[in-house]
Amino acid sequence: MQGREFAWTDADFDRVQSLIYQHAGISLHDGKHAMVYSRLSRRLRETGHESFKDYLGWLETHDGPEWQEFVNALTTNLTSFFREQHHFEIFANHLKSRAPGAAWRVWCNAASTGEEPYSIVMTALEALGPKGNLTLTASDIDSKVLASAAQGVYRMEGLKGLSEERIQRFFLRGKGANAGMARAKPELQRMIDFISVNLIRDDWPFRQPFDVVFCRNVMIYFDAPTQRKVLERIHRVMAPGGMLFVGHAENFSESRDLFVLKGKTVYERR
Repeated sequence: MQGREFAWTDADFDRVQSLIYQHAGISLHDGKHAMVYSRLSRRLRETGHESFKDYLGWLETHDGPEWQEFVNALTTNLTSFFREQHHFEIFANHLKSRAPGAAWRVWCNAASTGEEPYSIVMTALEALGPKGNLTLTASDIDSKVLASAAQGVYRMEGLKGLSEERIQRFFLRGKGANAGMARAKPELQRMIDFISVNLIRDDWPFRQPFDVVFCRNVMIYFDAPTQRKVLERIHRVMAPGGMLFVGHAENFSESRDLFVLKGKTVYERR
């Protein structure tokens, strides 16, 4: 551990593992030492603590905003527009399966910096037309990325996966001091409600069932018992026959009583 700014022990890592599991359900495997040290070192500097032992002890005895910063530091936010393209093709066809004007309720529960929810509403506008009746709830546990998503502002190079036609239709290009940037048009933003949701807590605010849920590349951070609990809760907030889209590395064959596989990483709620 020579050359490091702060002392870092296996006991510190074990405490971090336990705390992030308790608060976010995330299972950090033992190969994450360097990542955890790097990300949490920033929190020590910000809070003025001189050791991980002091910081973690202070965290455990306080119930304040630093818990959110702790979770934010340890969550991963890898995303892009229209990631796993086949999902959006299946989603578009599903939207066309109902009569025009039918209402759709959709939840994206790992919104990150917004690329996924904006991809969802772009697909909806293309499939249903401007008078389509779709509302999207976009949530995340990380408050900072959620605030960024609500802004809907991206560097132009971040849009490189989009066709020029989509950029023209759905984004406003920045000028002057904002050159090289783009903002999602108001018609997209109006369709999305950004809210904070912790998937492992049983305090979800939903009152009406969802027709479609995007829960992609989230469950890979949970152990099997946590996955099962979250899937049961998702099942409870979905309408029968609803579609669940999951990540390419996720498989829920052990939960056939809840969801049946309908395509490549696409499930239907029983």
